[in-house]
Amino acid sequence: MAYSAPVSDYQFILDQIVGYDQVSTTERFSEAGGDMVAAILGEAGKLCQDVLAPVNRNGDLEPPVLENGVVRTSPGFAEAYAKIAEGGWVGMAADPEFGGMGLPMSLTTAVNEMMASACLSLQLNPLMTQGQIEALEHHASDAIKELYLPKLISGEWNGTMNLTEPQAGSDVGALSSKAVDNGDGTYAVSGQKIFISWGDNDFTENTCHLVLARLPDGVKGTKGISLFMVPKRIPDDQGNPGKQNSLRVVSLEHKLGLHGSPTAVMEYDNATGWLIGKEHGGMAAMFTMMNNARLGVGVQGVGAAEGAYQHALAYANDRKQGRTPVDGGSGTIIDHADVRRMLASMKADVFAARSIALANAVAIDMATATDDAAWSARAALLTPIGKSFGTDVGIAVANEGIQVHGGMGFIEETGAAQYSRDVRVTAIYEGTNGIQAMDLVGRKLMDGGEAAFALLDEIEAHAEQARSQRPMMAEAVWSAAENLRETTEWMVGQKDMNERFAGAVSYQRGFARVLGAHYHLAAALTGDETRIKLARFYIKRLLPEHAGLLEQARVGSGDLYDLSVDDLQAA
Repeated sequence: MAYSAPVSDYQFILDQIVGYDQVSTTERFSEAGGDMVAAILGEAGKLCQDVLAPVNRNGDLEPPVLENGVVRTSPGFAEAYAKIAEGGWVGMAADPEFGGMGLPMSLTTAVNEMMASACLSLQLNPLMTQGQIEALEHHASDAIKELYLPKLISGEWNGTMNLTEPQAGSDVGALSSKAVDNGDGTYAVSGQKIFISWGDNDFTENTCHLVLARLPDGVKGTKGISLFMVPKRIPDDQGNPGKQNSLRVVSLEHKLGLHGSPTAVMEYDNATGWLIGKEHGGMAAMFTMMNNARLGVGVQGVGAAEGAYQHALAYANDRKQGRTPVDGGSGTIIDHADVRRMLASMKADVFAARSIALANAVAIDMATATDDAAWSARAALLTPIGKSFGTDVGIAVANEGIQVHGGMGFIEETGAAQYSRDVRVTAIYEGTNGIQAMDLVGRKLMDGGEAAFALLDEIEAHAEQARSQRPMMAEAVWSAAENLRETTEWMVGQKDMNERFAGAVSYQRGFARVLGAHYHLAAALTGDETRIKLARFYIKRLLPEHAGLLEQARVGSGDLYDLSVDDLQAA
């Protein structure tokens, strides 16, 4: 099956749903208007269809191997990456001073999703580099910026993020990696890191690792952690990759999926590194990288969902099985009610998740362009929702895609299972979806719910305006938003954070359901018949889930802890 980039859907959402015109009318992004948007989406679509999609199966069937200390990547990946770099796609949002395009995050998000649809394993490489670029732009010294940013932006070098250790996963503060000042502006970094995506490759000149480690006077926990740039090869006086640094890939992980992306165990043995940001300020610098990476991972989920949906749709249009239940049908399984239900659910949720992600990106762009605190708060609020819902949708749609294939979905040759295996990790890395939910009901409601209530005000006002055109849909969306408002008030009223945390995942999912309905309603108001029918399906069949989810969110923690540890033991 050939992948087809859904360029028209991105264009529609940007133009009609998430208010991209606000971004393109700011002084900062004034050149990123209609013609440029169309050109970028069109060219990126061709890259994904013609270059990335054809190598996707190679990564799954012939994963990277570690040979004599060198990572040999999957067939075709080097050539495909070269096309990504040549097109300037790595540095889309990066500072033009160092060779970037300076484009809005909205466009970068759309392009990243297309790349993830086409080849998720390879797309993870430039995504990690983009995060590193942003961290360096905000926190690195001028000397580091001048040396590293042009190489990272051009794609000549790639970047990684080194947080996790065997004993320090979500609790980053438990890390044991250390750094010692060499007295010459460099530091000796030692320790072992695990789960390092694209920790090495055979197609970039240098791999640049951002490594969290503790200085000798660093206190315990996250407040004592610093961040260091530790390159694979130490740049010489001309900025070219010089001698090998004292680091190595110990092994590559054997994973459930995402086989084409080498996930490394890294060892640093007094490796030469440079401090990024302030001493003991590593988490602040790393979070700059992680926040937009969370949006990026969310759209990885959406991208995988799009790929899985297209794969399942092609099969459903071709597979003949049983008697068609409708007059004048196609004669294939797409005529059957349950298959139609699955495909409609997949398509409706992809639209909802994509709209949430692009709304998040628009908020980031507006915050960047205007320094408006309200836009910053909106971006912060949408980030955990977009990350979790995008990846949940990716997993659900990929799983449903297997179901559409029936028994053939369980056969590897069809390729349906790869989407499910590849996307599964997205709900885990960059902060598990449970941690995203805790962040949402904790840190993101520390303002007393102000940002959440402002968004709900907009949803309800929009629904009120829509009553004359789409009364049934508008009433359902307004009522759901009011339910979400009451649940948000309940959350804000809980002073014991564990009461919030017990229902956080349900709250987060319910919030996403309401947002999805809001964007579907906006799509229906454009008058496009297909979008009206899809919105009706979502609002009638999927939105009602929000009521049960929000009821769960308000239960509190008592029933969880009524079950003792002994009660939870296997029978």
